[in-house]
Amino acid sequence: MLRLLAEQARTARDRLPADVHDYYATGSGEEVTLGEAEAGWLRHRYRPRVLRDVSHVDTAVRLLDAPLAAPVLVAPTAFHGGLHPDGEVATARGTGAAGSLLVLSSRSSRRIEDVAAAATGPWWFQVYVLADPSLSRHLARRAVAAGAGALVLTVDTPYTGTKARGGGPPVTDREYLVNLGEHLAAGTDPDTATSQDPACTLDTLHDLTDQGVPVFAKGVLRGDDAVDCLSAGAAGIIVSNHGGRQLDRAVDTAYALPDVVAAVAGRAPVLVDGGIRSGRDVLTALALGADAVLLGRPILWALAADGATGVTAALDAVRTDLAEALALAGATSPTDLPDGLLADTAPPRP
Repeated sequence: MLRLLAEQARTARDRLPADVHDYYATGSGEEVTLGEAEAGWLRHRYRPRVLRDVSHVDTAVRLLDAPLAAPVLVAPTAFHGGLHPDGEVATARGTGAAGSLLVLSSRSSRRIEDVAAAATGPWWFQVYVLADPSLSRHLARRAVAAGAGALVLTVDTPYTGTKARGGGPPVTDREYLVNLGEHLAAGTDPDTATSQDPACTLDTLHDLTDQGVPVFAKGVLRGDDAVDCLSAGAAGIIVSNHGGRQLDRAVDTAYALPDVVAAVAGRAPVLVDGGIRSGRDVLTALALGADAVLLGRPILWALAADGATGVTAALDAVRTDLAEALALAGATSPTDLPDGLLADTAPPRP
């Protein structure tokens, strides 16, 4: 893990009440998947290319025609209001200042329109399919109207996995319902209406494509599922195990990524999240075929540690580390990776 990210994580842990910290830090079950996330990327080793002019390295990419300073996005995570007084508004400011892209969660603790107003760069909106499906449609329409460049349907959450630590969301009832409340019918039980819909299917994904923007499917760990999502209208795939918060003992995303990349076969962008803590992890993901990565918990800790400034610093640190890793690998950009950059297997440890 990069030193800055480790320092921000320590600051967040020390600053937050233990139960609040645990809400964001925890995984599900025995936290096996959570514990394996970072190690998945560390299994891989490089075969760098030498004697190439790497005096100028450019980490910039375009994703769905959005210009980004690096192929590093901010993953959708819930209830930033439990980490900083400005919540997702601060996250949007910090993300934009770093030249990155925010994927705003449906479980945002600030109004979609307020976050959009604070964004100085591109942003997307993550969609859950809720027990009251009209709520999902209302939020998606509002997000697109406010400027979201894509929708990201989370597909791995028919039920919310039982967490190992922490309690409920560390936000007020007003923050919990800040976006959903105005769309609840009179007399509706909010907890029931806003719970996950276990009947979500590929038809649900297809129906979301009528909002006028591309739709990504997030939470895919299998190549055959990726193909099915593309057939249903998805414009891209995000390989994710939900930060280890859903099915415990699910494979780590570094393991799942090559299968999904092979199945997609260049027909759509493939992104990945989970355990990425440095520019070298990003380089590994790119070498395995990802078009970009997303950071989840590191952004939460950055926000808790230093607000928008912390978010910018975290993203800048990963971008800088990526630039160094590219140069040392003999590449001048994320699209200039040497053939065979990754060794077939990591050498045995002494």
